[in-house]
Amino acid sequence: MASAAWRRPRAILWATAGVVTLGFLIALEIAARHYGLPGPMANQVKEVICAPKSGPLLYASMALMMLVLTWRQRFIAAGVAIGIDIAFFLVRWAVGAKEMMFGNGALWVVLGYAVIAVTRRTGRERALLLKGVGLALLLVTGRKTGDTWLLITSKTRPMVLDQYVATADHALGNPSWLVGRMVRASGSVGAHVLHFVYGQLVVAAVVVAVYQLRKVAVERRFPVHHLVRTFLVIGLLGPAIYMIFPVVGPIFAYSSEGAFGTGGGHWAVASLWPDTLVTGAPHHMPFDAVTPRNCMPSLHTAWATAIFIHSRKGPRILRFAGTFWLIATLGATLGFGYHYGTDIVAGVVFTLTIEAGLRSFDRGWDRSGMQLTVYGAAVFTAFLLSYRYLPVEMAEYPWVFGPLLILAMVSVIYGYIRITKLWEPKAVAPVRQPEPLPELV
Repeated sequence: MASAAWRRPRAILWATAGVVTLGFLIALEIAARHYGLPGPMANQVKEVICAPKSGPLLYASMALMMLVLTWRQRFIAAGVAIGIDIAFFLVRWAVGAKEMMFGNGALWVVLGYAVIAVTRRTGRERALLLKGVGLALLLVTGRKTGDTWLLITSKTRPMVLDQYVATADHALGNPSWLVGRMVRASGSVGAHVLHFVYGQLVVAAVVVAVYQLRKVAVERRFPVHHLVRTFLVIGLLGPAIYMIFPVVGPIFAYSSEGAFGTGGGHWAVASLWPDTLVTGAPHHMPFDAVTPRNCMPSLHTAWATAIFIHSRKGPRILRFAGTFWLIATLGATLGFGYHYGTDIVAGVVFTLTIEAGLRSFDRGWDRSGMQLTVYGAAVFTAFLLSYRYLPVEMAEYPWVFGPLLILAMVSVIYGYIRITKLWEPKAVAPVRQPEPLPELV
């Protein structure tokens, strides 16, 4: 009876989350259609037949779904996916198609298992398989949703706040200008490595998630908290901040041609990045209706921070990979001029606040969890307000505001580490049994 009473609220919660998610996707679809472009749902349906935008992402999503399968089923699913992709490749090659990206097979397998779950499974097995399929589809849909969000930011926010953020960045020593020169000096090798890391962040996340969820097929249940949840929440909330604080990044706002093959064209203030620092009083500046306003906070930093956090309990090679991905992502976001240093600081706090909130939700919102979540949100809000209303003061007194920004970020990091350690289950030492007394003869 108690188990049934516990399941009912969770079922209502999942049903409500599903309805909200569907409504959100429909709203984004309508918004995209308003601007003459397909939305996330249309783009996803199109990839059933047309060449996908990202094949590695589709196969990574299928890998998440296969965690609920047996090894025999995994080999069959992988074989079917590869076979379908080979067939699609041959057809596209025969008709001379321009786009040859793979991934259709992986999507077909995921959708096929959704049909199998509904028609051939019952009870707990059906629920487990549907969760696996849902996890895979959510990861793919999250990417499509993010693309639509970025489109909406570029169409609805004609004015950007780059001059405010660039001025505030003086407090941190203008790291994007510094790292940009370092990446340019490293030549094509360094740039290619950072481009790969920057572009395959989702694949790295799936590797960590697969390790976290590796026991699902044996235990027949998902763990309470894992990386995919954090990734999805970051992707959902981050673009909402873009609407409030639109920023395009230094390579667009301060480079007309760009040091790495891109730039803001005639919309840029001047070709300053990464050689000449920004000076002068900040003000709103107009920008084109194409470039996403996706800088504040840096979601690549947020996602890389989440990967780092969730890789800490893995084996040594996974911990090393998580550390490398975080450092390389920071180098790419700054070195390619996609973000300012202030974006990075805000992105770290953004992630830790979401992590604290998710873990507190799982624990039942105890006092320590609520305090940490509220504190992280307050620090993040203070960052945004200071970037907008105190950039000149931050630039004039970098020796005051720079350490304050770093200390505020470190305080959230310290609070997260301290509280999550208290949440970890304590290992109970085995009770030593007394030795039996010798028998008297």
